[in-house]
Amino acid sequence: MAELSTEHPAPAGKPVLHDYWRSSASYRVRIALALKGIAYDRVPVDLVAGVQRNARHLALNPQGLVPVLEIDGLVLTQSLAIIEYLEETRSEPALLPKGEEARARVRALSLAVACEIHPLSNLAVLGRVEALAGLEARGTWNRENIVAGLLTVEAMLDNSGFIDRFCHGDQPGMADCTLIPQLYNATRWGVTFDHLPRVSAVARACDALPAFAAAHPDNFDPSRKAKETVGERK
Repeated sequence: MAELSTEHPAPAGKPVLHDYWRSSASYRVRIALALKGIAYDRVPVDLVAGVQRNARHLALNPQGLVPVLEIDGLVLTQSLAIIEYLEETRSEPALLPKGEEARARVRALSLAVACEIHPLSNLAVLGRVEALAGLEARGTWNRENIVAGLLTVEAMLDNSGFIDRFCHGDQPGMADCTLIPQLYNATRWGVTFDHLPRVSAVARACDALPAFAAAHPDNFDPSRKAKETVGERK
């Protein structure tokens, strides 16, 4: 269930996404919003500068994390909870397949990235590893974590729902929203995945879609002065 704050309700106008341009969790939500065709305004939160710890942001999300989505008069946190909320309130196009077994499989794939790979690679953990063991250890830690995690995802994709395109079936869904940002991180850290045929097939299928291109971090890099309103429904 999506977390919400009734003490700081969002206005019932255009949704507002508080995110950091290179955050994996934020990237997931941007993809989902783009796939759903939901226009939104952005409030950049500079994680490197520590903006997530200021009083204003903590009033929205006491965890001091991104993303935060203000929508429908609610303040939602945690990327997968946000995506599930969007799915429950705006069902088309669907990000979860029909059938309990298929939905469980897609959720498992999403959680394998969001709860197993990503937490060990987030900024706070990497900073702590560097403080304890140095910069080289930080890189080794992260690359080993990503390599092991993607091997697991490759094995999980070996199921009847995978048809050599997206994580499940013939259209992108929540698992793709979660995997693609992790692949972006893998590339950033010099981790290749071309030896993983299923993961690579998902990457190719998603790369061909405008929604994934629109959500890419390069579009929100502050140095590129990206537009703050994106994703209009056609």
